[in-house]
Amino acid sequence: MNDQSVGWKFFNAFFGVIVIGIGLVNVFWGNDPGFGVFLLVLSCAYFPPLQALFKDKTGRSIPGLVKFLLGIFILWAALGVGELFPKVNLMLNGL
Repeated sequence: MNDQSVGWKFFNAFFGVIVIGIGLVNVFWGNDPGFGVFLLVLSCAYFPPLQALFKDKTGRSIPGLVKFLLGIFILWAALGVGELFPKVNLMLNGL
C-alpha cells in the first residue's frame, strides 16, 4: 500500500480544520449543537495522525473515496441544510 504524499496529507488536514470550524459554528451559534458535535467527530477522519490510529486499532484504513463522499456530505449538510452562512452572519454580528 502506498503512503500518502505530503500534499495529500496537507489537504486532508486543511479540510479537517475547515470541518472543525464549521462544527464549532454549529455548536456555539447554531440551533443544533448536536450537529456541530457530529461534524467535529467526522473531522477526525481527515487528520493523518488519527487516520494512523484508526488503522492501528482496526487494521483498516479509510479509503479515499469514502473520505471524498464524506466531504461532499459534510459540505452539503453544512451549506444547504445547516444554513452555515446565516449562522456565520449571526456570529459576526454578535461580536
